[in-house]
Amino acid sequence: MKTKGLLLVAAVSWLFFTNAVHAQKGIRIGYIDMGYILENVPEYKEASSELETKVQKWKVEIEAELKEVEEMRKDLNNERVLLTKELIEEREEDIFFKEKEILEYQQKRFGPNGDLFIQKKRLVQPVQDQVFVAVQEIAKNKKYDFVFDKSADLVMLYSADRFDISDQVLLRINRASKRKQLNSKKDKKALERAEKRNAAQETEVSDREREAQKRLSEREQLLAERKAQRDSIRAAKKKEFEERRARLLELQKRKKDSIKALKAQRENLKNNDSSSDADSRKDND
Repeated sequence: MKTKGLLLVAAVSWLFFTNAVHAQKGIRIGYIDMGYILENVPEYKEASSELETKVQKWKVEIEAELKEVEEMRKDLNNERVLLTKELIEEREEDIFFKEKEILEYQQKRFGPNGDLFIQKKRLVQPVQDQVFVAVQEIAKNKKYDFVFDKSADLVMLYSADRFDISDQVLLRINRASKRKQLNSKKDKKALERAEKRNAAQETEVSDREREAQKRLSEREQLLAERKAQRDSIRAAKKKEFEERRARLLELQKRKKDSIKALKAQRENLKNNDSSSDADSRKDND
């Protein structure tokens, strides 16, 4: 894109030079700063602030999920020596599915076609349309040959302030906004027609969103059922492991008690034999 911009600048410079050589009138060039314009459109600023609040909420949700995964890993590492191979595999599978869900959620919110990209596009598009109309009118009325966007990929090595028509664009956008607020019957009818079109578009979008939400709910329900099934199987295996471990510990305890009893019995027999020998020696004396 930068190469394309430089080529465009070179082409404009060549045209300007050609016109100068042929003693024709100079080319009129202007530019706008889309970033500056967006910052000064109240509706865009308000909607952008609301979107930023949503973005921060999404980030907090993702951080909480990542922290939960970290805790799951920590618990598994601490309990690994006490778990069977099957239970370890179950826990690792739970962690894998959890990480996969987090990745999918990140893509849903911040991916190339995610909510952030879509909502930003919806946010900027109306202002861009107004800017385009305003630039067309200004360029036609003031006979500009070229109008560039300073904030785009086009590289502007130098730009004099007198060629900046951003404020003129803002002025026309504000005037258009005020005209829309007129109370004449004609404006009311036009507004009603626009609202009907917007309502129809919103209904269409809402239907798509409901269908997407339905598919998402079905998928979440399926994941929940699978998780519940895995949890049930894991709980059963864990219970079986605990029972087997308890039986093993009981057997070990019984074995130790048996050994202790056998040692005690041997000690008693030894003591009895010693007493008998001592009594025999006394009788002989």
